[in-house]
Amino acid sequence: MLITTRGIRYATASRFAKPEPHAWDGVRGLERGPACPQPPSSLVHVVGNSVEGLSFDENCHVLSVTAPDGASGLPVMVWFHGGAYVTGSGESVKYDAGLLASEGVVVVSVSYRLGVFGYLRDNLGLLDQLVALRWVRDNIAGFGGDPANVTAFGQSAGADSVYALMLADTEGLFHRAILQSAPLGARGPERAEMTAAVREFVSVDASTPVADILAVQQEVPAMAARFGLAGGMPFGPVLDDVDLAAVAPGVELLVGHTADDGSPYVADQPEAWEVVTELVFAGPARQLAEDWTKAGGQAATFNFKFKPEGAPLGACHCMELPFLFDPGGWTGAGMLAGQEPDADVAKTVRGIWAGFARNGMDALPSRSLEFGG
Repeated sequence: MLITTRGIRYATASRFAKPEPHAWDGVRGLERGPACPQPPSSLVHVVGNSVEGLSFDENCHVLSVTAPDGASGLPVMVWFHGGAYVTGSGESVKYDAGLLASEGVVVVSVSYRLGVFGYLRDNLGLLDQLVALRWVRDNIAGFGGDPANVTAFGQSAGADSVYALMLADTEGLFHRAILQSAPLGARGPERAEMTAAVREFVSVDASTPVADILAVQQEVPAMAARFGLAGGMPFGPVLDDVDLAAVAPGVELLVGHTADDGSPYVADQPEAWEVVTELVFAGPARQLAEDWTKAGGQAATFNFKFKPEGAPLGACHCMELPFLFDPGGWTGAGMLAGQEPDADVAKTVRGIWAGFARNGMDALPSRSLEFGG
């Protein structure tokens, strides 16, 4: 039996203000919390509507916890959702984690501020995530989790978040990390210049209506396009130069991508799928694993190649998610072409992810994993 507690508030914040921690009152609710206000996802035709049925509120600092009944001292996995830092929510049915928690882990799914609300200034979305991790440290034992064995994991912008958190965490808030399809190729020397341009372009304040903020936010990608790969993700945390040797030894890393990660972004150019995948996702993932190891850490890589029969975009961006989370939330996702996730592959993925959370590198069958092919 599993127990899920939804919509737990971990912080509060006024618009453009840093998050203030919110003490847990012990209430275990069943209602999903709010998502950050956002435009429609550009990948809705691939994955479906990730915020269907959710309310929207700038004060979206909530998390949900799923744990086996009677859990005690289990590994903790903290999930950061993707969506290019402008869409998505940890409260989405797509991230229901019953099957993953059944592998003997406690799963926490975090929502945080997005777009202009979270990343126009001061890395507020990143600060939200750090406060959430502190909440986990202070409260997760009450749900049967071990605060001394925490794995941060995420996909796409969520994986980029985990990358940023590895560099920003000076408190040892987590001990292992899984980066799924992190768009690390969008992090380059032009990112700082682009961020400055975005901040100049977006003129809003504490009194600007939400609808007006979202309207100007949707104009940003066209303006940011001149900054090359970075322009594909105009919002996100701005990172200072960090000495990897100071952080790598403290975090075991599993980093990887799907075989056709780039396909949704150049869907009508199949000849470009491999190029975009390599530039934005695969190449940077391999490089990070190499750099992490050189800096004194431990790292392994994965390539998710499995694709359902008839999948229109191959093993595309987000393809591994229905194999990791409860598949019911993915019914009708265009990338699956009407198919169900292969049960054996899904069981393998969940087992490896949970095993890594439990025992790190010792649990992996290889330092270079492949799923399907």
